Amino acid sequence: ILTVKPQHGHMPAVRVWDVAERTQVAELHNHKYGVACVAFSPNSKYIVSVGYQHDMIVNVWAWKKNVVVAANKVSSKVTAVSFSDDSSYFVTAGNRHVKFWYLDHTKSSKVNATVPLLGRSGLLGELRNNFFSDVACGKGPKANSTFCITSSGLLCEFNDKRMLDKWVELRTSMATSLSVSEDLIFCGCADGTVRAFSPTDLHFICTLPHPHSLGTDIATVIEASHLFAYKENVRCPDTVAVSYDPTNRWLSCVYSDHSLYVWDVRDLRKVGKVYSALYHSSCVWSMEVYPETRDREPHLSPGSFLSCSSDNTIRLWNTDAQNTTLSRNVISNDLQKVIYMDSNTSSLLDTECTISSNSEKVDPQTSDNRTGIRTICVSPDGLHLASGDRNGTLRIHDLESMEEILDVQAHDSEILCLEYSKPETGLKLLATASRDRLIHVLDADQEYSLLQTLDEHSSSITAVRFAVRMISCGADKSIYFRTAQKQTEEGTAFTRTHHVVRKTTLYDMDVDPTRKYAVIGCQDRSIRIFNICNGKQKKVYKGSQGEDGTLIKVQMDPSGLYVATSCSDKNISIFDFYTGECVATMFGHSEIVTGLKFTNDCKNLISVSGDSCIFVWRLCPELTIKMRQRLSELKQNSRPVQKTPPNKQHTLRYKANHSFVAFAIT
Repeated sequence: ILTVKPQHGHMPAVRVWDVAERTQVAELHNHKYGVACVAFSPNSKYIVSVGYQHDMIVNVWAWKKNVVVAANKVSSKVTAVSFSDDSSYFVTAGNRHVKFWYLDHTKSSKVNATVPLLGRSGLLGELRNNFFSDVACGKGPKANSTFCITSSGLLCEFNDKRMLDKWVELRTSMATSLSVSEDLIFCGCADGTVRAFSPTDLHFICTLPHPHSLGTDIATVIEASHLFAYKENVRCPDTVAVSYDPTNRWLSCVYSDHSLYVWDVRDLRKVGKVYSALYHSSCVWSMEVYPETRDREPHLSPGSFLSCSSDNTIRLWNTDAQNTTLSRNVISNDLQKVIYMDSNTSSLLDTECTISSNSEKVDPQTSDNRTGIRTICVSPDGLHLASGDRNGTLRIHDLESMEEILDVQAHDSEILCLEYSKPETGLKLLATASRDRLIHVLDADQEYSLLQTLDEHSSSITAVRFAVRMISCGADKSIYFRTAQKQTEEGTAFTRTHHVVRKTTLYDMDVDPTRKYAVIGCQDRSIRIFNICNGKQKKVYKGSQGEDGTLIKVQMDPSGLYVATSCSDKNISIFDFYTGECVATMFGHSEIVTGLKFTNDCKNLISVSGDSCIFVWRLCPELTIKMRQRLSELKQNSRPVQKTPPNKQHTLRYKANHSFVAFAIT
């Protein structure tokens, strides 16, 4: 079984994967800006790919040889392509565009050079000004017909002479997708509607059940009757893609809030749900793994993690299928809870999914849309969840009740980083850092009252961390090290002890488990390691395998042996903290990776991205064993001697029996 994945952005490719083996078997490059749509020929010899509107190229690939056998250009925006049942031609559809392309098999197989594709426009008649959002060639007795739908809501049939033969109204405000078999046509429409028709005469058969409504509290949907119960004045996500499996008689539907449903349509009078899942609908900015709590009963199940997104939600996940303590809902196996920041459901929809003649791709990182949660942080005791949005609002949620207990306008611009102080400091503080160049220090024990505002940075603050000291770095290329001083009346205050400036922008920072070293990811793709006590740089090494881009995120594993990085080239790397050796690389996200976290059991690395996806990577068992051994050593010795990353000989000191003992470590 093979699947094709189109891409956009830098060096877009058509990637062909073997699903059974889970390996990539081909990578096809020839489009400049992006790939709008792809299709396999039924005989599996060819792949046709159509580029974005600025590219305007239609390529036919002999994909096993990585060769373009035929090509041509289109003058309109194309959004869909479908091969005929006998693989002799394919049809493209788009803005005022339905075109039939014919393959000369004998010519293309004998000539090594790319030959021009022969194309003939469909005769659209009075529908010539429509936007054709999807196309599907007929099957079986209707193999000579071609079916299209228009975004305005018409299902059309073209005959074997490319003429528009007949059409019917779908009775919807918008139609997006189409799937055709020998005996059924399924049309995806607005508001979660899917209608079934007969391909013989376009006779209407039935309307399938709707998915969940927008803003549903999925934690309460624990029975199928809750999902299918009729509700007034609710909005469902639009259906954006449908695909019918005639063997199992299952229909897979993707909706505009990035939910997926698989419907059992063997009996159209009694349609059942086989599977469903719900995901973020736009850029995921940050994620946090729920901490292991020793002193109290955890409020969330082990293995849980949380994510936040531009869709203005925070979501609680748990991917442990063996965990019997989880309260399951009928919508998703992994998603446990959705926290909605407000009642506006428009942010839950992916506008790119709504195809129109003048729609353009919107970059989630540069969009002017100021909604969405930018960063989150869980308190070390697992009681509270802090979140900061793109407007500077700080919210605190109680993780036992999932209720909001604080909502305050903390900054004038988006909050870029949140950090709770560590339990061993004896303090319960929350630091908030923003694009407005300010850091606020709040007392979590005193209802998050303001203790201090720090204004040393002259540009956006990209990271703030608590260790022995408070460390912050930012776009002004500065690193500030601050020491906490106890003041009797005003509480704890931080004073600057070191200020370090580098020649490159500092994008992210993490602290090793012994709180002695700060690891910083830089614009020049380097990882810089600083001694927190004296503020001196101890080591620098390359943090990306590529030669382009900048480091976006850095994250240390719980044991402090490895550091994971994400680069703007969309790749993820794992390095040995001490040697700088790259031990693993990963790729798969189609946008930049905006967050990384190792799981507490050291088995997985979780990444989140601007592509709205969350990836859970299984780490090599060798890495897991080493991390667990190191964690065991750290627990046995509450004050371990930390090895310095090898660069030159350094002297580290620790206090023992009230006298200083020096160790030379190389």
